[in-house]
Amino acid sequence: MSVLIKGATILTQNDARQQVHGDLYIEDHRIVQISKKPLSVEADFKIHGTKHLVLPGFINTHTHLPMTLLRGYGDDMLLQDWLTKRIWPVEAQLTKKRIQSGAQLGLLEMIASGTTAYLDMYFFEDAIARITEKAGVRAFLGFGLLDFDTPEFPAAELFPQCEGFVKHWKDHDLVTPVVAPHSTYSCSPETLQRALEIATKYSIPLHTHCAETRDEVYDTQKKYGMRPVEHLKHTGLLRQGMILAHCGWITKSEIAEMKAAGVAVSHCPVSNMKIATGGFAPVPELLAAGVPVGLGTDGAASNNTLDMMETMKFTALMHKNHRWDPTILPAQTVLDLATRGGAACLGAQQTLGSLQEGKTADLIMVDLHTPHLTPLHDACSHLVYAARGTDVSTTIVHGKPLMVEKKFLTLDPEKIMEQAQKDAQELTS
Repeated sequence: MSVLIKGATILTQNDARQQVHGDLYIEDHRIVQISKKPLSVEADFKIHGTKHLVLPGFINTHTHLPMTLLRGYGDDMLLQDWLTKRIWPVEAQLTKKRIQSGAQLGLLEMIASGTTAYLDMYFFEDAIARITEKAGVRAFLGFGLLDFDTPEFPAAELFPQCEGFVKHWKDHDLVTPVVAPHSTYSCSPETLQRALEIATKYSIPLHTHCAETRDEVYDTQKKYGMRPVEHLKHTGLLRQGMILAHCGWITKSEIAEMKAAGVAVSHCPVSNMKIATGGFAPVPELLAAGVPVGLGTDGAASNNTLDMMETMKFTALMHKNHRWDPTILPAQTVLDLATRGGAACLGAQQTLGSLQEGKTADLIMVDLHTPHLTPLHDACSHLVYAARGTDVSTTIVHGKPLMVEKKFLTLDPEKIMEQAQKDAQELTS
């Protein structure tokens, strides 16, 4: 398959952050040419880029995809009440069919708002993988591990099922399996170490929640005599290939440990603020230390959207306001977090995160021909402070168009939304 984009403003996000006004040609799954001069080649898809930005697709480094079915269910509640009275009782009723419905809705939303790759952690990940493969989105799918039964498997079956999932998807073009022990408070040291063994055996990433709330830090310290970061180090999971979600309650010394270990961090500002965790990842210090940082939406139950543009704006404003410093995270840095940073977190910076000849063609187009994006002084500033997910017009993953000029090519939006509404009502009734 080939795609030719004509006459667009291309934000390459390469090392020089070069912007090119011209054409971009894709063949099979790679970017073949970026040219200031018009290209005269035949292509299966020819897309006019006048008044459009072309940039790398967003990489969402932490979500729970099927929780789109719980969007708006249990808002404005204390965290413990939200979990015990809304989320956990409903999750106990999850089925493969409902997971598929929620996953499809999440994929539809991500394609529509410019996310081309995502890192998930949930249950029924094999079902999510098959739906994702059909939709054509790139996914790093974390098989959730806990000390107790999940809606899918009894606790005794989790590790053999996890290994089977890893074996099946390990060499797929779009789906990368990930081992995802939930957290230090829901996984015993033995569970964490068994998760590490599988990840090491198959050379795949690890993903876990870490220091999301103050209570989590205190509870882990009380139970094991050490904070979550130290506990992960003690059990061997603080290592290259580990992506830690949240990290809202970490210290400067822990940042140094994280840098030395080679871990990455997924910053989830909207979710952290909405459920009032009281803390959020110290991104400026993490970046200064050289720790890879990406952006995550978290699940739609605790964020309400999977819109990475919204997450970019919250990231910029949160840190500026908190530090009383409007220069602390400029727009270019925040755009880097959503693209290059996400790729670095996932160990995919050689193929994803920027638009360069020879790299994988995961990219999006943003329509600038709208009142709230006029006039245009700075494209990067617009993306972070003014644009919305609904401004994305075209989404391409692995060289394959998934949405062109707002028309979905791999999913049926009306059918998906109708089914999701029905399943959500049944699930929460």
